[in-house]
Amino acid sequence: MSTTSFQNKLNELERRLKAENSSRERDRARFHDVSASPRRPKPKPLCDFGAMQRSSSAPSSGVRRLKPGSLDCSPLMRQPDSAEIEQKYQEIMKMTGILTLDGQKVPSDITDLEPLGELGHGTCGQVIKMRHKQTSHLMAVKQMRRSGNKEENKRIIMDLDVVLKSHDCPYIVQCVGTFITTSEVWICMELMSTCLDKLLKKTKKPIPEKILGKMAVAIVKALHYLKEKHGVIHRDVKPSNILLDEKGIVKLCDFGISGRLVDSKAKTRSAGCAAYMAPERIDPPDPKRPDYDIRADVWSLGISLVELATGEFPYKNCKTDFEVLTKVLQEEPPLLPEGGEFSLDFSSFVKDCLTKDFKKRPKYRKLLEHTFIKTFENEPVDVAAWFSEACRLMEPSKPDPFAFFTGH
Repeated sequence: MSTTSFQNKLNELERRLKAENSSRERDRARFHDVSASPRRPKPKPLCDFGAMQRSSSAPSSGVRRLKPGSLDCSPLMRQPDSAEIEQKYQEIMKMTGILTLDGQKVPSDITDLEPLGELGHGTCGQVIKMRHKQTSHLMAVKQMRRSGNKEENKRIIMDLDVVLKSHDCPYIVQCVGTFITTSEVWICMELMSTCLDKLLKKTKKPIPEKILGKMAVAIVKALHYLKEKHGVIHRDVKPSNILLDEKGIVKLCDFGISGRLVDSKAKTRSAGCAAYMAPERIDPPDPKRPDYDIRADVWSLGISLVELATGEFPYKNCKTDFEVLTKVLQEEPPLLPEGGEFSLDFSSFVKDCLTKDFKKRPKYRKLLEHTFIKTFENEPVDVAAWFSEACRLMEPSKPDPFAFFTGH
């Protein structure tokens, strides 16, 4: 590839990233004063659901959620008929306004939720800590603006179906219910204690290998579940989307809902954070058929593990996304430092994740067989005790454990 062509590719990707960031800022501004709005309109039907692509290789209960511009590895695609879409729509709307709290289904209205403060910004909205007035149940509510795009409306229904059906995976943050109006979608999620990004910034210390071992097991299993059960690629694996609670339980969040509500086809390559983006997403071998698959998330996991294990982002001294993307393409993949601080198994696992040629990079089934994962599947590690100590050491004082949820 010529220098000029390479430069043009990066310039275009940087432009899309800036446009996406600007869009997020506008969405945040619209949601800034959420607590000042005492009432919200009750759910009304969504409209105009046309045909959607479903993967013939995915289970019948799941849907291939790969947007135009991402590689769908299944050789055959079919369009579900309108009756199928309508049935799915009716199923989702029947569950709207019903929260599952402590195992009980509680019919609720948006006005039953009391805002307790902002927890963070999501991909296209914000996350609010809320209390259910009747039960005092606490939850994290992601509030997102619906676009007027008909195709996006169809994706809302199909993606919400995945969220609600992921209740059987212990490694994914659980959805307790939804509210859908003509203008917004609210996703009510279980409240976790912190995300790894903020934990790292607060403690200013790397996370020990044995803790990362348990975290890696959880994340690989979560990603494998999404792929096998629902045909979903996460596309945004990073420390801020890996959550932890005081019991030491690790879960993945933000797996595709918010990123699809306002995305357009032109933004597909910039979906996800540039800093963790795999080389094949930045510079696809065939621009007419950008071929990245689940192995792009494997790369993002590898980058995240290096950052968490060393306490530093591996691509240092970069002031812009453009500089990071250039290094991803031009430099050798980052590795864990040598010298005995990390085990050979951990170093090998990270090296496998950060194989630059994605065709040689392992998929989840192979990663699950890696000695590093096998070891920490069985080895007892008290993650809760480590987390408790980490909170105690935070300065200036031990924080409210519910102050960290971001899911962005």
